[in-house]
Amino acid sequence: MTLSSFLSVILAFAFIATFANASNYYKDFDITWGDGRAKILNNGELLTLSLDKSSGSGFQSKNEYLFGKIDMQLKLVPGNSAGTVTAYYLSSQGATHDEIDFEFLGNLSGQPYTLHTNVFTQGKGNREQQFHLWFDPTKDFHTYSVVWNPRHVIFMVDGIPIRDFVNHEANGVAFPKNQPMRIYSSLWNADDWATRGGLIKTDWTQAPFVASYRNFNADACVWSSGKSSCSNSKSSNMPWFNQQLDSSSQKRLKWVQKNYMIYNYCTDVKRFPQGLPTECSLP
Repeated sequence: MTLSSFLSVILAFAFIATFANASNYYKDFDITWGDGRAKILNNGELLTLSLDKSSGSGFQSKNEYLFGKIDMQLKLVPGNSAGTVTAYYLSSQGATHDEIDFEFLGNLSGQPYTLHTNVFTQGKGNREQQFHLWFDPTKDFHTYSVVWNPRHVIFMVDGIPIRDFVNHEANGVAFPKNQPMRIYSSLWNADDWATRGGLIKTDWTQAPFVASYRNFNADACVWSSGKSSCSNSKSSNMPWFNQQLDSSSQKRLKWVQKNYMIYNYCTDVKRFPQGLPTECSLP
């Protein structure tokens, strides 16, 4: 075989491998609402949500997951996005549901987005942490990830940890570990609270507002017929299953929280006059 033929074969296999591993929104998700405002494009490689004065839009994963590393690339609504919320989260169902939230709160042109995070366990939330990002999330796609295993829920932005919710069940703090969750996303109007507590309303002359999604990946345990696709024997092949923050990751977490965190429920003593939640005083 000549060198050129050999390289052609290698490139062909690389193309096939890339195509096989590429996310496909037709395969992985169902559009659930929006009356045509959500669209899957580019042969399933891109999904867009839109919002106008009549309605927003949303989608959900076909699969349920119980633990995993979930990655999604988003490009958020550009320009004057005040009043809009782009939500990307995992959730189970019912009054005692678990939930892991990314929510992006729009703002006036030139002002930073607010990244709102929360963790619900057994129907109880009130664990908000909010951040400004160190880049413009409307100019390009960025990767927003959740590492969810039996000991940690780690929120990451472009591979940088911004929050680590640790399993403190031994201290009486509930942790999301028994309820499988689907992935959901939606773009909707929340101008009664989203931007400066509702002081700035949505400017509908800027509509339609559009958020874009690509490169979804779930290295995760799929839940089906009451069973998980994973087992303890497989955990060695799933590095996220025992993932925690090493010293380098802890330094990056502290950098983000020192420079970009704008709200932390664990320091809001006015909100919790009877005392801060138990996990706030634990390492």
